[in-house]
Amino acid sequence: MAERRPYIPVNPLFARPGERTHAPRFQLADDGMMPETAYQVAHDETMLDGNARRNLATFVTTWMDDHARRLYAETVDKNMIDKDEYPQTAAIEESCWRILADLWHAPDPHDTIGTSTLGSSEACMLGGLALKRRWQQARRAAGRSTERPNLVMSSAVQVCWEKFCNYFEVEPRLVPITEEHKTLDGHYLDQHVDENTIGVVAIMGVTYTGMYEPVAEICAALDALQARTGLDVPVHVDGASGAMIAPFLQPELVWDFRLERVHSINTSGHKYGLVYPGLGWVVWRSTDKLPEDLVFRVSYLGGQMPTFALNFSRPGAQVVLQLYNFLRLGRSGYTQVQQASQDVARHLADGVGRLDAFELWNDGSDIPVFAWRLRSGHTDKWNLYHLADRLRTRGWLVPAYPMPDDLTDLTVERIVVRNGLSMDVADLLLEDIERETRYLDRLTAPMPSAAQHPGFHH
Repeated sequence: MAERRPYIPVNPLFARPGERTHAPRFQLADDGMMPETAYQVAHDETMLDGNARRNLATFVTTWMDDHARRLYAETVDKNMIDKDEYPQTAAIEESCWRILADLWHAPDPHDTIGTSTLGSSEACMLGGLALKRRWQQARRAAGRSTERPNLVMSSAVQVCWEKFCNYFEVEPRLVPITEEHKTLDGHYLDQHVDENTIGVVAIMGVTYTGMYEPVAEICAALDALQARTGLDVPVHVDGASGAMIAPFLQPELVWDFRLERVHSINTSGHKYGLVYPGLGWVVWRSTDKLPEDLVFRVSYLGGQMPTFALNFSRPGAQVVLQLYNFLRLGRSGYTQVQQASQDVARHLADGVGRLDAFELWNDGSDIPVFAWRLRSGHTDKWNLYHLADRLRTRGWLVPAYPMPDDLTDLTVERIVVRNGLSMDVADLLLEDIERETRYLDRLTAPMPSAAQHPGFHH
C-alpha cells in the first residue's frame, strides 16, 4: 500500500479574499488580509501608472544604482528632524549643504548657512521668507511702512512662487516673456521694481523650456537701477535644475554667489542632484542673509536644535543618498553624468528639429531640456496635444502645454532628459515621434480642437 502524503493546504494567490473579491477603497475593511495578498493588490494597481523611466515630463530622478537603493532601504526609517537621535545624519546634512555652498562659490565657507528641505518648493519659500523678513526689518529700521511687499519674477516662473506670494501675502509682479525676450533678462525690470520689492527671482532652468535666465544681466540691470534710484534689491536664484548642471557643464557661466547681489540659491536634490524624491536644498551666501528670527531653537526629544524649515518630520534617507552621490561621483562624475544627459537632449533636439512639422524653441544647450512648436502653416488638422496623445499610446509621456502670459496662444511640447535615458532609447523615441507625426499628417479630416481633445491639459 502506497504511503499517504501529508495534506498541504492550497491557497492560490489570486484566488484569495482580496484578490478574487473587491477590497473597499474609501473605508477600512472589518478584517485585514495576508501580507502577500495586500502587497500583490497594491503592486498590481501601480502597474496601471505610466513607466517612470519613460516619463519625459518630470524633472525628478527615476533611476539610482543598486548601492543607492540598498542604502535607501537601510535609512528609510530616519527622521531628519530628530537631530539629537540621529546626529550623524544631521552631520551629513551639513556636509551636503556646505559642499553646495562651495560649489556655488560662497565667499566665506565659514560664514554661510543652509538646510535640506522636502523639495525646491519648500526651499523657494524659505528663500522668499528670508527676503521678505530682511525687507521688513530694513523698512522698520527706517521708520517706513511694511505694507504691500512685492516680488518680481518672470511670467514663466514655477507655480511654487505663486504659492509663496499667495500664502505669505506678497504681491507677485510677473514680467512677461515674449518672442524677443524668451526669459527674464533684465528688460522691463525698472517697470516692476519699486521700494516695496523684496527681491527678484532668477530661474536657472525655466520649467516651460529649460532655458537659463541670465542672472548676471539681471544683476547688472538692478545695479543700474540702484545707481539711478538708490533701491538695493537682492536676487534669489531658483536653481531647481540648473544649479546642479551649470557648475559642471558651464563652469565659466557667472550666475551664483560670485554675484554679490545673489543672496540665496535653491536646488532640487531629487532632480539633477540625482536623488530619489523628495529632497531640496537652500543656501544663503552668508549667515546675515538669513534673519535670525526665522530660526527656531526648540527642545525636542531631549535635545536642543535650530530649525528653519516649513515642515517638521521629513525623510532623512534622501539626505544620506545625496552624500552617497557626492562621494560616488565627485566633480568629474557629475560632469560625466550631466554631459551624457545633455548629449542625449541635443541629439533628440536635432532629430525633432529636422522634421518639417516642427520648429525648436530651444535646443537643450542649457539644462538637458528642450521644447518645440508646430511650424506655422504646417497643418490645420492636428496640433501638439494630438501628438502628445499619440506618443502616450507608445508609452511615452511628452507634455504639450500653452506658454505663459503674453504667449498663451503659443503651444509647445517639451522633453526632459534625465540620467537613465540612453542614446539607444532616445533613438527609439525619435522613431516614435517621426512615426506618429507621419500618422497625423496622413489625416484628411480636421481633428477636434485642443480643448475638445482628450489629451488636452491646461
